[in-house]
Amino acid sequence: MAGKNNKLAKGRISVSTQQYLDIAEIKDDVVVMKDGTVRAVLLVSSINFALKSEEEQNAIVSSYVGFLNNINFPVQIVIQSRKLNIENYVEELKKMEKEQTNELLKVQTKEYIEYIQELVSLGDIMTKSFYVIIPYNPLSDKHKSFWSSLMESFRPVSLVQMKGKRFDRYKDELERRVENITSALGSASLNSVRLDTQGLIELYYNTYNPDTSGNQKLADVKDIKVGA
Repeated sequence: MAGKNNKLAKGRISVSTQQYLDIAEIKDDVVVMKDGTVRAVLLVSSINFALKSEEEQNAIVSSYVGFLNNINFPVQIVIQSRKLNIENYVEELKKMEKEQTNELLKVQTKEYIEYIQELVSLGDIMTKSFYVIIPYNPLSDKHKSFWSSLMESFRPVSLVQMKGKRFDRYKDELERRVENITSALGSASLNSVRLDTQGLIELYYNTYNPDTSGNQKLADVKDIKVGA
């Protein structure tokens, strides 16, 4: 009986937690929000600005200004810092060490593993990822009343189903914005790649579960149920 109660409690906790998330579902490389808007996410490369010459720096700044001036919709730029997890890398090195037949290389591999582990123990090594979030908010949403928007927030599943017929149109509009931003970033010497469904799920999973994600990897999207 106690086990049954625990399962029910866990189910209630899961449902109540999901209600506080703004995301309704993720499909076809698109994040669908509970308010009916959609999002695309680009992973963007970085530039070591300090190592550039003055001429290159001026060109980069000029390109970035042009990028901002040429977009007529809002975007969000997110910098995410994470502690670098090298456990898998170390395990691969240990495997290579065991399989190594050359004794000199075997010793060098072992010393390298010890060096890496000592380096990490001295302090947290952080890695940074850069994202550009591109939204599309249908014009009709701007005319909704406050009470209409409030009621929709309590009916996320029905809202997504209602707008399912319009999803393709929203997606097409979002695609055009993605192409626009990708081209503008390229002009500023920044490479970008759009996150697919699996990448989006992993991004939000790692963001909302920073401790768990370090020890428990997410399954492939084909093996899990996506959306509400």
